[in-house]
Amino acid sequence: MKKYHSILNPKAALLAAGALSLSLAHGQAPRQKPAGENDLIPPSTPLIACDPYFSVWSPGDTLNGVETAHWTGKQQQLTSLVKIDGKAFRVMGATPIATPALKQKSLTVLPTRTIYTFEGAGVALSLTFLTPALPDDIAVLSRPVTYLAFEFKATDGKPHEVSVYFGASGELTVNTPDQDVTWNDASGDGLAVVRMGSKDQQILQKKGDDQRIDWGYLYLAAPEESTAGRAFGAPNELGIAFASNGLGVRKGESGEADRADGVGCGIELKSFQVGNDPVSKFGMIAYDDIYSIQYNHKNLRGYWRKDGWEAKDLLAASAKEYSQLRARCEAFDAELVADMEKIGGVKYAKLASLAYRHCFAAGKFVADENGQPLQFSKENHSNGCIATSDVFYPMAPQFLLLSPTLAKSFLVPFLEYAKSDRWKFPFAPHDLGTYPQANGQVYGGGEKTEDDQMPVEESGNVMLLVAAIAQMEGNADFAGGYWSRLEQWAEYLKKEGFDPANQLCTDDFAGHLAHNVNLSAKAICALGAFGKLCEMRGEHEKALSYSNTAKEFAQRWVKEARDGDHFRLAFDRPGSWSQKYNLVWDKILGLGLFPEEVLRTEMDFYKKKLNTYGIPLDNRKEYTKLDWIVWTASLTQNRSDFEAMVSPIFKFLNEGPNRGPMTDWYESVSGKKVGFTARPVVGGVFLPALYHKDLWAKYAKRDVTKGKGWAPMPDYIPPVLTTIVPSGIEKDDVLWSYSTDRPEGEWFGTGFDDSKWKKGAAGFGAGGPPNAKVRTQWTNSDIWIRREITMPASIPDTVALSVYHDEDIEVYINGVSAASAGGFVTDLSLVPLSAAGKAALKPGKNLIAVHCHQTSGGQYLDLGVVDVKPGEKKK
Repeated sequence: MKKYHSILNPKAALLAAGALSLSLAHGQAPRQKPAGENDLIPPSTPLIACDPYFSVWSPGDTLNGVETAHWTGKQQQLTSLVKIDGKAFRVMGATPIATPALKQKSLTVLPTRTIYTFEGAGVALSLTFLTPALPDDIAVLSRPVTYLAFEFKATDGKPHEVSVYFGASGELTVNTPDQDVTWNDASGDGLAVVRMGSKDQQILQKKGDDQRIDWGYLYLAAPEESTAGRAFGAPNELGIAFASNGLGVRKGESGEADRADGVGCGIELKSFQVGNDPVSKFGMIAYDDIYSIQYNHKNLRGYWRKDGWEAKDLLAASAKEYSQLRARCEAFDAELVADMEKIGGVKYAKLASLAYRHCFAAGKFVADENGQPLQFSKENHSNGCIATSDVFYPMAPQFLLLSPTLAKSFLVPFLEYAKSDRWKFPFAPHDLGTYPQANGQVYGGGEKTEDDQMPVEESGNVMLLVAAIAQMEGNADFAGGYWSRLEQWAEYLKKEGFDPANQLCTDDFAGHLAHNVNLSAKAICALGAFGKLCEMRGEHEKALSYSNTAKEFAQRWVKEARDGDHFRLAFDRPGSWSQKYNLVWDKILGLGLFPEEVLRTEMDFYKKKLNTYGIPLDNRKEYTKLDWIVWTASLTQNRSDFEAMVSPIFKFLNEGPNRGPMTDWYESVSGKKVGFTARPVVGGVFLPALYHKDLWAKYAKRDVTKGKGWAPMPDYIPPVLTTIVPSGIEKDDVLWSYSTDRPEGEWFGTGFDDSKWKKGAAGFGAGGPPNAKVRTQWTNSDIWIRREITMPASIPDTVALSVYHDEDIEVYINGVSAASAGGFVTDLSLVPLSAAGKAALKPGKNLIAVHCHQTSGGQYLDLGVVDVKPGEKKK
């Protein structure tokens, strides 16, 4: 292996580096006004939208006006240039700045494709980012591949010589740009291939929200016969090299770089003649994460790997099937857009097209032990939870519409966990952990207490979705596998659902609310849905009982929630109001619970409350939720009502001041984002299609995957932990030196003077985190702690950290970076030491230093050292 070295002279490298800061500033330019009333320029445009880690966007009006970024906003630089008759033009990315941008003419976002068109120098270029997210075949849908299709045509009737370059930065392979990366030429089997990946390869060891992948490998590829060169170097330098003399062919290279943002890889396609007839070329960008999800402590591979595929198989199949997949995607896009236009008009169809890849890109498909598909959604930009019920509930319409296997894929792991002995409450869970580790609920009280749980919300969510699957399939067989739990939750809703106690719902950002009328509507519809499931299973007496209860509750609801010309936010709050989006299921499932007059009354009231960018969620604030507006808009099944409610959303997407993938939570007056980015909940914009059973049937018939025989949740035998260094939870007087002000210098080093820091007993925290022992108050965003620990003369190879972190931590041992973890937990959890961290430990005295960063909610930090031995299976 060799260290990366510059392929340009120092002056050119300096020019490239300076251009980077200019391009980032340029990303904040004012938004363009769309040319026509029905045109859409997204706040950020999907380029690569495969999963929460392989997710790259263009946060600008033009593709060549800004650098590309991960959905979290961190730069992940993709670059593309073309040469026309020897002159280079930039088509993707803001650098190299000295290379002029080819004029962008249009942007179109379709369900599986993003299409940019450019013109200049006598040539028209159509650049298509195609992600084959075809819902009928999860083996294809799950492929972490995006095609870059370049199509050229002369505009002046003259022949032109054209060549193409596309490249990617090592930033796509790491969490932070200061991490080391390795790179190598991986060409073979008729493909030119360049590969990059993080040096440390800590597979599935990090979790949390503001995290990017730092394991697995990024691939750029193109048919060998169409390539002129491939190379590694600083991303901007590669572009400059192409613009001047070309990359050249450097086969068999490999090496490593100290910083991921200092190296990239690129491929140059051979020059070709362009005339009046279109000429097309393509390349591919792919990411093999090796293992994708940890489910009950078992590492699972991506679904595309279920037949033993490796990265080379993925690339070979994708190249071979390019033409076929492009044709399928074009046909699917045209059909889905036409279906959505018929339901809600052009603006709605464009909204749905933009939401499509947003939704799929916020989750990952993996294969269980039986080779069946499981889908795990990520709660992007809210807390990083995995498989969250009140997130996949609004997400579900996109899955329910397009395939019964898709719909089951995200419910199976959740229901398997819920029916296990680990879940001991009479209501449904909230989540399965923190992405990508689905090892058990972490929200609220986790598995230990009922604190901050969402009992009515989650139980109602799952009941309604299981009933929707039964309606799609015409039987309740799927429900039968989880019947005892569903019946338990129905009983809970019967007792607690009509007038919910002071608890959270899916709109938990608004805080606890007692007597929530919309939540009550969910419980009532869920009871009716369970009655329908009972009827489908032949349990007629039970079906009648639950259906009658739901009808009685609905009659009471109409009477007790009415407040003149509308219905209340809470039963005990006259003068209040809210969107009653949960009522959609009454008609969709054919429950016959609420009179039409309720829906008409609410809709007439909502239209009076419309602001510039939509209707507020309720009377308490001016903020709104994009997904719920679309649900609410569909209540009356009246086209004019629907368009009146949805048009402001379209306006928001074109005019909102914040750059980034589509948010679902924003201010209805100013259009400013309140929070939440790129969440899967935008799949909820497909809810209106669920009123059309003919569409359900049409798409369901195409299900190629036909999932069945899912494996149970993997067995997990907890390890035996032996304390080496106790935490504050285990021992009262664990003292640390600490600072809540950012230290200067190497605060983690052995030579650092912390004598002026405060002294405090662990744990450190505030805000009532569950299962914690707060002995020292910590209330601001960051804390730094240091202490000396004593290790035994013989340090076991199985040593690890036992940490309660809320939220992100970085740990140093004797000045060496030893471990890190993102997100939050609700009890002491194992955090593995890196190889360097283990090597840094020595018998006797050791310095341990920790930094913890907190964003919102409760916070806590406590840490110990343990020996981890395999547990024994109970007989």
